[in-house]
Amino acid sequence: APMGTCWGDISEGVRVEVPNTDCSLPTKVFWIAGIVKLAGYNALLRYEGFENDSSLDFWCNVCGSDIHPVGWCATSGKPLVPPRTIQHKYTNWKAFLVKRLTGAKTLPPDFSQKVSESMQYPFKTSMRVEVVDKTHLCRTRVAVVESVIGGRLRLVYEESEDKTDDFWCHMYSPLIHHIGWSRSIGHRFKRSDITKKQDGHFDAPPHLFMKVKEVDAAGEWFKEGMKLEAIDPLNLSAICVATIRKVLADGYLMIGIDGSEAADGSDWFCYHATSPSIFPVGFCEINMIELTPPRGYAKLPFKWFDYLRETDSIAAPVKLFNKEVPNHGFHVGMKLEAVDLMEPRLVCVATVTRIIHRLLRIHFDGWEDEYDQWVDCESPDLYPVGWCQLTGYQLQPPAPQSSRDSQSSSSKQKKKAKSQQYKGHKKITSLQLKEELLDGEEYSFLQGASDQESNGSASYYIKQEP
Repeated sequence: APMGTCWGDISEGVRVEVPNTDCSLPTKVFWIAGIVKLAGYNALLRYEGFENDSSLDFWCNVCGSDIHPVGWCATSGKPLVPPRTIQHKYTNWKAFLVKRLTGAKTLPPDFSQKVSESMQYPFKTSMRVEVVDKTHLCRTRVAVVESVIGGRLRLVYEESEDKTDDFWCHMYSPLIHHIGWSRSIGHRFKRSDITKKQDGHFDAPPHLFMKVKEVDAAGEWFKEGMKLEAIDPLNLSAICVATIRKVLADGYLMIGIDGSEAADGSDWFCYHATSPSIFPVGFCEINMIELTPPRGYAKLPFKWFDYLRETDSIAAPVKLFNKEVPNHGFHVGMKLEAVDLMEPRLVCVATVTRIIHRLLRIHFDGWEDEYDQWVDCESPDLYPVGWCQLTGYQLQPPAPQSSRDSQSSSSKQKKKAKSQQYKGHKKITSLQLKEELLDGEEYSFLQGASDQESNGSASYYIKQEP
């Protein structure tokens, strides 16, 4: 996220210069305020001189254009004027400020420059990329970058003449690749009807894309037919019984969900061997997550040992899976802004409700639990509170009560059959929502208690039965 690498300068107690709204002057004047509390990019600020009086505290995006380091007014020739409410408290405000600010921290002088640099993105409009075909997960096709907002790309599939056939993803999404990637690893690819590049379109250079870890497939490696557990890309609230259908080059695997695959393999999907979305057999059981058995499988409760015997198959070896757990710092109850990956143009108000090592359960505020998503802690689809406001992206507020009533009646019929890729459940109601940018004052931000499940991978993997 923007400023992710240089946020260390920001903490409670830091002083800044901000517009003084408690003032009757016709021109814009400033005063000094201190950060009382932080929530994502947003800071709760209190004007200097109010001591313990919180009556005029206000929320503000720290990276906004109206927040400056102390000293900015002096160098810019702007007046510092104390708020009207406390004007009577001191006769010598200059001496008061000198006393209060000696030894205090403020923003670095180049803070606004750092903000703008952290929001420069290497992807440009008219670049061509290969991206998953949202109607046939098993293949990629060429798309062109139509717009870039906050590092998120609106890609229009190359054959779309009216430019409405689009797909949103982050520039670091595992779903996009450089032109020629599919051929190089043996992945299915939909050839474009367009024989030559359109004017102005050019291939995005390969170095712009997220690198995957190199793997050694020479020794013991994944094989076709091996069983595993995988997040279903068509229903991200479910971790399902799955099978490796094809082993591609460079560590990529084509995976199918048992019991619901199309006969032609059109809904197989590609995960890298190091992907945090695939797990060894037994992962759900040991972490007390409900595993989704193959559709139509009668012998419930599902037992992996019996299933492997019945299908005459073997489990992918535990040691081949990615066991790294970063010290991510997420806790249950934390608020954030998260992409609805079933309708990936939408960024919604969300809460972390469970943490299993590096895996986060993301709940969309105001929606039923069945719309929750399992997302990796390093996913490029999770953003701090205030990200939409900072980047100018539209934030979907929590669903209003009327939408909740309609969704709860539909959810009683429980999960519907799988839809095609990324066709959102929320589409109808989200479009009816009043789409507003985040307005800090109307939100209360929660820092949840820490979750004991969070880190350490001691119990991450189960011992496989012979």
